[in-house]
Amino acid sequence: MSTPLVLMDAASLYFRSFYALPESMTAPDGTPVNAVRGFVDTVAKVITDRKASRLVACLDADWRPEFRVTALPSYKAHRVVEGATDGEEEVPDALTPQVPIILDVLDAVGIATAEAAGYEADDVIGTLTAREKTDPVEVITGDRDLFQVVRDKPTPARVLYLGRGWAKAELIGPEELAAKYALPAADAGAAYAGMAVLRGDPSDGLPGVAGIGEKTAAKLITEFGSLQAVLDAVHDGRDRKLTTKARNALLAAQDYLAVAPTVVNVATDADVVLDRSDEVPAAPIDPDRVAELTKRWGLGSSVPRLVSALERR
Repeated sequence: MSTPLVLMDAASLYFRSFYALPESMTAPDGTPVNAVRGFVDTVAKVITDRKASRLVACLDADWRPEFRVTALPSYKAHRVVEGATDGEEEVPDALTPQVPIILDVLDAVGIATAEAAGYEADDVIGTLTAREKTDPVEVITGDRDLFQVVRDKPTPARVLYLGRGWAKAELIGPEELAAKYALPAADAGAAYAGMAVLRGDPSDGLPGVAGIGEKTAAKLITEFGSLQAVLDAVHDGRDRKLTTKARNALLAAQDYLAVAPTVVNVATDADVVLDRSDEVPAAPIDPDRVAELTKRWGLGSSVPRLVSALERR
């Protein structure tokens, strides 16, 4: 099998690095660099462990896209900075200055980044996965939402889920996803998205259907085959597989269910722009700048580890 196209959910991973490492990791000028060092170490580990020959750090051009907010105003509303008129995301003060440093390091090393105006990183990942017809795809993330991109054809797509850290990383494909959530394996990615609509997700401002938790949602998707089939059955009084309790709950949530798929489903047709080829370089493309950034921001052994990972490929 050919080596994978690796798609990194950048924001998910640098947030994880920020909370995993102490803020006492600072540059000579006192700027925190814990997220930078953790993220750079993650890139090095991905290149080494996943044998990536193609890699893209996928970015949020818009963390709370207008089309999702229009569909469901509660979407991520609790993460908006209080009093902000521009929809700014509430980000820890110590993390904000680290994001440009991460992007500078990626640029100097020659690692591709990608984004799409008006879309989130999840949509970039969904689109690049849908486009890929040559190599297997591996998505590196701590976000369960991306389970919906798993597939077997035309090329395998898997999610390396880091929700519990690298030591307990899970490689999720259709079979694993089906087993984990009691979903049908035939179209496990779409089934997961349907289950997520019914279940909801308070962390994203998705209320879900009252009274329908994860297990019931999975059971409904499995019994009916898809979210649309479940919704069709609500209005079909002849279908006895749907209990009165479930039917009433779904009827009460009709307004939510009409818009929730727009919010939950990742886009597969976003206008994604890559800043360079996704080929992983054999060495940094601008070694002098890499050295300058390493010294300026006190990145210690993290950048040398990344350079070594490139050279050992």
